[in-house]
Amino acid sequence: MKKIFKLYFFKRTLVQILLDIGLLVSTAWLSVAFQLVEPGSVSSFVVSMAMVLAVGILLVHASLGFYQQMVGRPLAQRWFRTLLSLCLSLALAYCIYVLSPLHLQDERTFAVVLSAGVVMMLLYRTHGDKVAVPVTRKVLVYGSGPRALLVGHTLKSADPMISLVGYFTCPHESNLAVAELAPVFSQQTLAEVVKQERVDEIVVAISDRRGGSMPLRALLDCKLMGIAVLDFPSYFENALGQIRLDAVSAGWLVFGGGFRQGQLRTLVKRGFDIASASVLLALTWPLMLLTALLVRLESRGPVFYAQERVGLNGQVFKVVKFRSMRADAEKDGQPVWASAQDPRITRVGRVIRKMRIDELPQLLAVLRGTMSLVGPRPERPHFVKQLTQDLSFYAVRHSVKPGITGWAQVRYHYGACVEDAAEKLQYDLYYVKNHSLLLDVMVLYETVGVVLMGKGAH
Repeated sequence: MKKIFKLYFFKRTLVQILLDIGLLVSTAWLSVAFQLVEPGSVSSFVVSMAMVLAVGILLVHASLGFYQQMVGRPLAQRWFRTLLSLCLSLALAYCIYVLSPLHLQDERTFAVVLSAGVVMMLLYRTHGDKVAVPVTRKVLVYGSGPRALLVGHTLKSADPMISLVGYFTCPHESNLAVAELAPVFSQQTLAEVVKQERVDEIVVAISDRRGGSMPLRALLDCKLMGIAVLDFPSYFENALGQIRLDAVSAGWLVFGGGFRQGQLRTLVKRGFDIASASVLLALTWPLMLLTALLVRLESRGPVFYAQERVGLNGQVFKVVKFRSMRADAEKDGQPVWASAQDPRITRVGRVIRKMRIDELPQLLAVLRGTMSLVGPRPERPHFVKQLTQDLSFYAVRHSVKPGITGWAQVRYHYGACVEDAAEKLQYDLYYVKNHSLLLDVMVLYETVGVVLMGKGAH
């Protein structure tokens, strides 16, 4: 993993992005430069145009999830994303070309060559998991209990460029849960195993650190040899973008990095929210008018639905959305979790919830300052009281403004119970710890992919 602007990226992802930029820039440059009327006078402009095009297409691919792991996704879903990306990329290329002052001798050649470059890249993106990938990092897990087992499973699924060397037994762990999954080292010293297996990284995943179970001197020696050493919560933060509730402590939150707000960060985020919400309102107001009309025509009741939610510092505010349920959805006055195939949802409501159109009126709350574009989703006071009692550190998510979308929303499906709330809290804690303008932009792009694929809504 590489950390750039407080965000963690897999090395493979960075290599993919660099390769894509190189392919797109070279393809765009070749398709233009050899048929310009005066190629020598505008060569620098051609490169600049190619870079703008490459960045635009990369953003399209990022929003559709092409830089996330493709292994295990259905082939039909991959091809749908590929075709959608191809259409959007070529439309973007055409718009950039039309707006540029270039005059080509053969526009058809330009279109064919550029299309070929985009298609080649998409074919690799779709079937790249079938290509042999060289192993770049060998990881040893220190521990042999349930935590070590969880880390081992995650290592194998999170990054295909990781090789799990095995498990190093801890003398204080009697429960051997990893016996048949990978080699278990118990007869050698930690330094011997590291040298023998050429280990690049050690993940400490023991259940109990008391009683001298942590070989601090041995781990320090490994670190001085250039071996990366991560503890259990830091590994999941780096690999999965979550802070696990079963491993974190108040001390880890207090003395670890992150969880900084700062006046500058607040001002930058506020400016970004105002600018983005204004643009989105200008683009979506016709869709909002159409939605209001359809909601009114389908069922009796108000077009908008107002509900109390808990926001920054625990303050209660009103969130307004397009009504997607029957007007008597909670006629007994008791809050109820929304569920899959909820019978209270109307036909129009099912569509606008799936496409997240019901959330658009909250852009006004962003302009007022009670919400942000990106942040933990605000929950109802009734559920907040329950979840604060059941889940440790739940109140930490109220240290930042709630958002229309968030890191948890693009990483986990819709939550309909306490267990789902616990899973989403792990992503919310990651966001609170690491939030930045770049992370907000990433969440917004991934939200576009979630909306286009219709994932996660109930």
